[in-house]
Amino acid sequence: MHHIRTSTLDIACEMSGPEDGAPVILLHGWPYDPRTYDAMLAQLAAAGCRAIVPYLRGFGPTRFLSPDTPRSGQQAALGSDLIGLMDALSLPRAALVGYDWGGRAACIVSALWPERVRCLVTGNGYNMQDIARSGVPASPQQELRFWYQYYFNTERGRAGLAANRREFCKLLWRLWSPNWAFDDATFERSAASFDNADFVDVTIHSYRHRFRNAPGDPSFEGIEERLAARPKIAIPTIALHGEANGVGPPETSADHARFFSGPYERRLIPRVGHNLPHEVPDVVAEATLELMAATKSSREG
Repeated sequence: MHHIRTSTLDIACEMSGPEDGAPVILLHGWPYDPRTYDAMLAQLAAAGCRAIVPYLRGFGPTRFLSPDTPRSGQQAALGSDLIGLMDALSLPRAALVGYDWGGRAACIVSALWPERVRCLVTGNGYNMQDIARSGVPASPQQELRFWYQYYFNTERGRAGLAANRREFCKLLWRLWSPNWAFDDATFERSAASFDNADFVDVTIHSYRHRFRNAPGDPSFEGIEERLAARPKIAIPTIALHGEANGVGPPETSADHARFFSGPYERRLIPRVGHNLPHEVPDVVAEATLELMAATKSSREG
């Protein structure tokens, strides 16, 4: 385990592969943790990659440096954490892989700091939130899938997550990946990361801020203003979407090509749910290595 200090966080990172290898940052979602990438690491290392897998804010051993820092879960915080991590590691450029919260961070850095990104593999496509339109209702079916988000916008939801975080998160794993037959031991290896003292606060703020029911951290206002313009991503990108995704089915990303101005390919993965790297690690690893091979000559010289 490595601990990397940014201006606000002590970020716990797991690193593997040759130290001088091509950097690949693997970003987990909510409610998951770095264990989701374990089965990809040997394949990436064999290809000469240096895999960097951080615990996001509010997860595992990652800690805030000050008790006075707002426990923000807003999208700008996730993007800022990622660029701060790259700065602290002195990484001028890296390949980014992410889904859910991690995919949001990867998309934000790809859009706002494209010179820092070699290529992008994103679960579901363009993951940035359109907060200005957060009050526009989705289809009834999609509103049902987002029940947990509305729950977290109540104090009952905060209390429920605090009291039942393991049961709650295991339920979402099952609902979101209906064909993934994970066992209790697999879940518990990730669930230990939910014991972080900031997990509940960061989670609740994330789901309230996106619906404009909680103020953002003022230090991220500039990033949020840039994201409100829905910036396009010019980085070579492969978007992977599981056809059995129980929280965001394929139709939710069908029109995402409009948000990409660079090379973009969308691939639907049969029978796979939301937790792509854990369910089909070979598919995610192969997409990553394919993009890295395609960008080596033009972007790495």
